[in-house]
Amino acid sequence: MSSDPDTAPDASSPPTRGPLRSFGRIKSRALKPRQAALFDTLLPAVALPDPKAGPIDPATLMPGAGEVWLEIGFGGGEHLAEQAARHPDALMIGCEPFLNGVGSALRHIDERGLKNVRIHADDARDVMAALPDASLDRIMILFPDPWHKARHNKRRLVQDELAVEIARLLKPGGRLRFVTDWKDYADWALERFERTPGLEWTADRADDWREAPADHVVTRYEEKKLGDTAPIFLDFVRT
Repeated sequence: MSSDPDTAPDASSPPTRGPLRSFGRIKSRALKPRQAALFDTLLPAVALPDPKAGPIDPATLMPGAGEVWLEIGFGGGEHLAEQAARHPDALMIGCEPFLNGVGSALRHIDERGLKNVRIHADDARDVMAALPDASLDRIMILFPDPWHKARHNKRRLVQDELAVEIARLLKPGGRLRFVTDWKDYADWALERFERTPGLEWTADRADDWREAPADHVVTRYEEKKLGDTAPIFLDFVRT
């Protein structure tokens, strides 16, 4: 029997399982008092409906929204909050299982008085499954957990199944942005997105993936330079 906890069979589990968890810790330290308070006061007002309870219609979350964006794994929420401030007529849906990150995002939302953000403090794939076809204008995946050891690659967020789901959710002309600072993950993601019907890579020259797009927002994680390369920006359009 394998000693790898990722592959060892579990007699108490059903034969079929959901997708492997693509993220690590959900909490690293005690929440600051202000952030903890926002979980009680602000989060109920901006939380998405439970995606496991039934379909989610973005039109009911922010009637009249000009666009609907989804950020998968928003980290500390700096990018999500800044994009929401730049695009007040767009509904920004953010998903993040790391509770300290959710607390940070709530602080940004509160300080900036943002009214167009909705939060899911858990796995984004549940939200994606609950959204209707062609309901999103943009999907953003910035610096997901790299799982750079080969035996852990199966835990990466970007898999063929996710790429197909992204293509289902994007409107014609909708855009996907994937950013990583790990070379192997960039190659991995590009391979899967390019073989997904309906997704077309927009790059024409090397600078298109080497240079940050004009609307990119630098985050604290990006500034730490924890990967093995400068950020690689992969943009796709739904054809």
